[in-house]
Amino acid sequence: MYVQVDVKPSSGSMVEIELVATNTGSNLALHWGALQPGRSEWVVPPAGIRLPEGTIRTPDDAALRTPFKNSGSNSTLKIEIDNQGLESIEFVIVDEAQNKWFKNNGQNFQVHMRPPAGHHHQGQQHSATAGSIGRKNRDVMQLLSKNASTNDQVNKAAEATPSKCTVLDLFIKSLQEKHGSQVLCKKVFKLGEKEILAPPPGIVPAGSTLLEIACESPFSDAELNGLHYQVLEIELDDDSYKGMPFVLRSNQTWIKNSTSDFYLDFSRRTAKSSEALMDYMNSDLDIKVYWDTLNKNGITKERLLSYDHPIHSEPNLKSEQKEGLLHDLTNYMRSLKAVHSGADLESAIGTCTGYTSESQGFMVGVEVNPVKGLPSGFPELLKFVLDHIEDKSVESLVEGLLEARAALRPLLLSSTERLKDLIFLDIALDSTVRTAIERSFENLNNASSEKIMYFISLVVENLALSTDDNENLLCCLKGWNHALEMSKHSDDQWALYAKAFLDRTRLALATKGEEYHDILQPSAEYLGSLLGIEQWTVNIFTEEIIRSGSAASLSLLLNRLDPVLRNVANLGSWQIISPVDVAGYVVVVDQLLTVQHKSYDKPTILVVEGVKGEEEIPDGVVAVLTPDMPDVLSHVSVRARNSKVLFATCFDPKILSELEQNEGKVLSLKPASVDISYREIPESELLVSSSIDTVDGQKAPSLSLAKKQFLGKYAISAEEFSDEMVGAKSRNIAYLNGKVPSWVSVPTSVALPFGTFETVLSDKINKEVSQKVKILTEKLDQGELGALSEIRNVLLNLTAPTYLVSELKEKMQSSGMPWPGDEGEQRWEQAWTAIKKVLASKWNERAYLSTRKVKLDHSNLSMAVLVQQIVSADYAFVIHTTNPSSGERSEIYAEVVKGLGETLVGAYPGRAMSFVCSKNNLESPKVLGYPSKPIGLFIQKSIIFRSDSNGEDLEGYAGAGLYDSVPMDKEEQVVLDYTTDPLVTDCSFRTSTLSSIARAGYDIEQLYGGSPQDIEGVVKDGKIYIVQTRPQM
Repeated sequence: MYVQVDVKPSSGSMVEIELVATNTGSNLALHWGALQPGRSEWVVPPAGIRLPEGTIRTPDDAALRTPFKNSGSNSTLKIEIDNQGLESIEFVIVDEAQNKWFKNNGQNFQVHMRPPAGHHHQGQQHSATAGSIGRKNRDVMQLLSKNASTNDQVNKAAEATPSKCTVLDLFIKSLQEKHGSQVLCKKVFKLGEKEILAPPPGIVPAGSTLLEIACESPFSDAELNGLHYQVLEIELDDDSYKGMPFVLRSNQTWIKNSTSDFYLDFSRRTAKSSEALMDYMNSDLDIKVYWDTLNKNGITKERLLSYDHPIHSEPNLKSEQKEGLLHDLTNYMRSLKAVHSGADLESAIGTCTGYTSESQGFMVGVEVNPVKGLPSGFPELLKFVLDHIEDKSVESLVEGLLEARAALRPLLLSSTERLKDLIFLDIALDSTVRTAIERSFENLNNASSEKIMYFISLVVENLALSTDDNENLLCCLKGWNHALEMSKHSDDQWALYAKAFLDRTRLALATKGEEYHDILQPSAEYLGSLLGIEQWTVNIFTEEIIRSGSAASLSLLLNRLDPVLRNVANLGSWQIISPVDVAGYVVVVDQLLTVQHKSYDKPTILVVEGVKGEEEIPDGVVAVLTPDMPDVLSHVSVRARNSKVLFATCFDPKILSELEQNEGKVLSLKPASVDISYREIPESELLVSSSIDTVDGQKAPSLSLAKKQFLGKYAISAEEFSDEMVGAKSRNIAYLNGKVPSWVSVPTSVALPFGTFETVLSDKINKEVSQKVKILTEKLDQGELGALSEIRNVLLNLTAPTYLVSELKEKMQSSGMPWPGDEGEQRWEQAWTAIKKVLASKWNERAYLSTRKVKLDHSNLSMAVLVQQIVSADYAFVIHTTNPSSGERSEIYAEVVKGLGETLVGAYPGRAMSFVCSKNNLESPKVLGYPSKPIGLFIQKSIIFRSDSNGEDLEGYAGAGLYDSVPMDKEEQVVLDYTTDPLVTDCSFRTSTLSSIARAGYDIEQLYGGSPQDIEGVVKDGKIYIVQTRPQM
């Protein structure tokens, strides 16, 4: 049931209250009364006022009962009442047919009729469910209390600790629309108590203004998890105050909770006193038990006497009073726990396991019907959770909650009976994990890294239990547990290993966030447009849902641990991918992809939130700085080095934020090994020291491509590879064959030579395709970049001439390679489709933009296709025989991934394992970073068709990775578990494998006379295979 409440002035002092209940039965009634100022119990409105039709007085004359009117599936009710002498009405709703009562977490609903003093009364709309009242038109702020569940409404209380002094941290998260970086409003906190003129000076925060019956305290700016907050800290003596009412002020706008003040309740003391009374009665009135319970919770006789309303005496009850008092106190304790410690969880547990007899009075109208098939020992586990719900040390509680969720999971995945109740129980358990973790944050301020990692593992497990697609999260969990063991055993690699899993966990959070956005945001946009919701609130809808769950807690823990790990592992704040000293104007962009087509007319330093790896670096850009983590040897990284562009990953959000704040300014950047220093310089210095058209004072060489001719062969063997027939990729493979050491292998290769594509396109069987390509090319020449994707799609309709098929078949078979057509016509069609995709990649956006950037004639670019049998790799690697980050010629740098190399060169999310090795000591590789890529690509017996253009290795042109290599069969994506990977966990295996990779790189460099090489290869059953090499740029 959903209830909407509308309060608005009528004539004179009359107020009209309208209630609409949706999806209801036909027998609803309002059971209600009114509150007078200063009174805590409702009264029946005085005789003589106009009451709604059908209203009757209850037999005890304590309340009115008014029936709703039915309208379709809704029930409506209007009450017009004189608000003179009345402050509010209180009510519950009763379904008379089923004898069900609907309350606000065990309390009465309340609707205020009086406006704030000195303010004009405005009609207010409220929304309500059977159990809660909130605002339909949400305030522009969300108030969070550090000591309360961030999902609870503010007036549900922030609990005080049992100690004498309580520190309340109030966070105001600004949700209002911003213009640039300027927040529109300032927030002010108003604190007051009706019983006192103003809070005493001892508790008033700095900067406050004392008023007659209140004080105003300003919030200060803060940043948490990348979001801007307003923070106010107040110290209160919880013995002197039962609670704290307050409102918020933005400029001259007062923000309240519906029409009443927000309220933070400090009544935990009351809960402990009630527990002492209950223990006393349950112990057959043993007064010693009463004092033991109080003392255990830090409440002494002296403390009782110090209260505003001192307690002088101890209880002295008679046996016949016990039963009734126990019943009342039990219900009262439930009300307190609804504020302090998870009544939602208790209610959900009761729904699934059955309420005890003493609970039934509180849960009016709830059927006692335990869910069938609950796991053995499950009720005892839930009892343990409830018994420890308020423990200051939360480890045992969270472990119990996770054990309960794990036990519940099989029922959630298979059960259909009472599934809703089980889901609500799981949600309550999940929410309690989150609030328990958040409660522990303050204790983690000076905690060890092991303690933080332990808490991270708990939250990762909780997230894994919240999704069915959780394999990656489970692998993260195993990684964190392994990192903990490494730390406990003082393994000198523990921090480096943990950093890899920290990065992988962040990627998992980002991926989940994108999934939720794709699922939820379209609905938010649709509903927002129908309801007229302000666009800024719609824009943050999914973000706010994500931040209200465990993912936000996990992100905070990761942010706390990250600098610790970087410090221990000596990682610094930067990963320098392409080290170049540069100067330019700072420009901040969200994604590199959105600006890759631009041409900047001034030297530009891009600070970019996202780099995927498939982009082209725009013309005029001298530096790309990003928090993203492309591999040092990925194609986008190689292109950056070829173009002499500074390319670096920043791990410190503060540094990145400082750089962003320099937008529009001219900075000089100087990279070191793990750092970048920068300074602001005048424009005049930039003009002298930097030019995008010159390098080292010399003009950039002009580039040109010579168009390759078709020499009459549609397919050639490796022995026929030449400059006029194929590109450097094919020629280098042919050169290596027979020259590399015996323990290194080179796969057999054949090729479709230059000119084959153009000849096939001009064949009469492809006349229609050729005409379409000609029209689209004319569009492209006129600047219509959308024609690129159209050309690629049209080329997939090419038909292979019979002479091409027969020549390729003969060359492959004579070279010992399998012919796809032998497995059926469908297999040949798969191979031909892969070949067409390689040929069509000449019209990739990044390739086309790259040639236009250096003014190459795109029509002169020719494409050969290198054909190789795929080695089903255990690992793939890329070697640079000169360290690209430092330029050190005596040091080999390499990166390794599990499975095929596309996850490395194709810039798949996450980092590869990286290592360096001195050429003077190839037996001692040094690991620089452990892998964090969540996905590996694997393939069995298949063939790959590699692009081999006449432009990829053109001197002075960053052509690496611009064109596609396509396997005949689709790769299998596997979620990687590095805790079972010997390259990660077995030191001996790792040293042997990495040493072999380094030695292969060194030997190949020697074959080219010591010229630095960029080498790709794989490892299969311990054997090294080299699939390509080219000069390192």
